[in-house]
Amino acid sequence: MTVSDRWLLPDGVDELLPPNARVVEQLRRRLLDNISNWGYELISPPMIEFLESLLTGTGNDLNLQTLKVTDQLSGRLMGIRADITPQAARIDAHSLREQGVTRLCYADAVIHARPAHLLTNRCPIQIGCELFGEASLAADVEVISLMLNTLNLAGLEKVHVDLAHVGIYRGLISEAGFERDTELAIFDAIRRKSIPELEELLSGDVGNAAVAKMLLQLTNASGGIEAIKNIKSIVTGASKDVLNAVEQLESIIDQLQQRYPNIELGFDFCELRGYNYHTGLVFAAYYPGYGHAVAKGGRYDAIGKEFGSERSATGFSADLKILAMLASPDGIENKKGILAPFSDDITLWDAIDRLRQTEKVVQSLSVESDSNDAAQLGCDRELVKESDTWVVKPI
Repeated sequence: MTVSDRWLLPDGVDELLPPNARVVEQLRRRLLDNISNWGYELISPPMIEFLESLLTGTGNDLNLQTLKVTDQLSGRLMGIRADITPQAARIDAHSLREQGVTRLCYADAVIHARPAHLLTNRCPIQIGCELFGEASLAADVEVISLMLNTLNLAGLEKVHVDLAHVGIYRGLISEAGFERDTELAIFDAIRRKSIPELEELLSGDVGNAAVAKMLLQLTNASGGIEAIKNIKSIVTGASKDVLNAVEQLESIIDQLQQRYPNIELGFDFCELRGYNYHTGLVFAAYYPGYGHAVAKGGRYDAIGKEFGSERSATGFSADLKILAMLASPDGIENKKGILAPFSDDITLWDAIDRLRQTEKVVQSLSVESDSNDAAQLGCDRELVKESDTWVVKPI
């Protein structure tokens, strides 16, 4: 290993340097303060837990993203968290044990075994909220509304939201009668939106022909709001579970349009992210010019049962680093400071101490330091002594 290799970070791992670290921290504070105004309480779970706790009820996708280590005290396998949502579910089930609605929020680092996509890294700062104990659509609407409010506060306007419901796919598959290998191939083709491959898989004698036709039509129906209005006619004759899922989608869309008349909504039947984890509505927000979701979430009622406390749950999360990168500079404070000279004058110290209650004050550490350091130190004013009084003057 060369000397330079010792300072290299692993692929996909980054660090926040000035001034970006300050921008991210300011945005974190602002967004968390806003989320708390909605009644969500802050939690800060540990970075590492026993693997069984981190992966309970989450499916294989999160397992692949979780780095594993051996606990030297117990010999058990531990994981470095790749998602805070399962930790929030554990806290709700075992630490809080509340019977009513619980609202939790967080903003902490997570580690991914590999980047989720090419535009992100392996060290996101995950910010989000989880709502437990409410199965009604009002909870889903609140979480989506909070997500939109959060993105707007970060300066991301003209956001597009794609909605889906895993209950539609789950209900159709349960009555299709496909063989297991065929079902897996269909699922993979739908997630990749490979229409030609799906057409080939659903042709011929592969189970319920009517369901096969619905699956293909729904995959092709993904699109804008008009696509959502068409899905009811496509699934005519499907099971009650499928029809209920469609009705839930329509109800949520109506409420969101009333709250946000200018929001762009769409339907994406192929959005089966976390299929083994989510149980109902799933959603993702997209920002023009950025090729991946900037925030995503959904309902995951089953995870509470895995923790021994069956609780309805829904939530959303986003990568704070990505939000800061895309955020509008408006409202992000670029705080300039005051440069104080080097001196052991106690009156100078008193002036500095008083100003630091509300201002950034940087004191020179030697007589050689002067106003030439001001720009480097982020200062646009200086403390000067006039008539035995220290006053602030522009540089």
